[in-house]
Amino acid sequence: MAKVELKNLKGEKLKDITISDSIWKIETNDDCLHKMIRLQHAAVRQGTAKTKNRSEVSGGGRKPWKQKGTGRARAGSNRSPLWRGGGIALGVTPRDYTFKINRKERVLALKTALTYKLQEKELFVIDNMAMTSLKTKEVKKLLETLNLAGKVLFVTKEDNENLYMASRNLSYTYAILAEEINCYDLINADYVVFDEPAIEYIEEVLKND
Repeated sequence: MAKVELKNLKGEKLKDITISDSIWKIETNDDCLHKMIRLQHAAVRQGTAKTKNRSEVSGGGRKPWKQKGTGRARAGSNRSPLWRGGGIALGVTPRDYTFKINRKERVLALKTALTYKLQEKELFVIDNMAMTSLKTKEVKKLLETLNLAGKVLFVTKEDNENLYMASRNLSYTYAILAEEINCYDLINADYVVFDEPAIEYIEEVLKND
C-alpha cells in the first residue's frame, strides 16, 4: 500500500496515511487519459459556426444572362459558390463535438491522472484546509509554507468558501470539490493539494471500479 505524508496548514508532518494501490498506484493508460481530456475539451465547444450554402443566400430567381451569344461563361444563378456573395460550398454547419466514452475508460483515466500525481510527487495532503479568512494572502502563505510554485489545484470534500474566495484572485490557483475532480484539472495543475476527507471520499467512490 502506498503512503503519503499528512501535513497541517503550517507544513508540519502529522503522520503517514495509507492510500489504495488500486487507485493511486495503477498501471497507467495514456490512451484513456488522452481520450478523456479530448472529451472534456469537446464538451465545452459551442459548435455554433455556420455558413450559408447556395440555398440560403439572397439572390437567384432568374438566369443572370442568356445561355448563348454573350461571349461570357454559362451562368444559371448568382447564388453559385463561384460568384461573389454566393453560397459557401461545403461550409461548416452547427454540430455537437462531444462523443461517448465508456464508464470503465473514464474511471481508468481518472486513476491514471491520480497515479501520475503520486509518481511525480506532485500530490499533497492537508488534514484540514479551513482558512481563517477569505483573504488571498492566506493562500499565498500556504503556498509558501508548502513550497509550491506553478499552478496549484485545491481539492476539498466539503464546500470551503474561504479557500475558494481566497484562491480565485490568483490566476495559478483553483479550488474544487472532491466530487468535481476530473482529468483535465489534475493534469493541468503542477501540484494538487487534497484535504484528508477528500482522499477518503475519492477512495470510497472509486474502490469498486
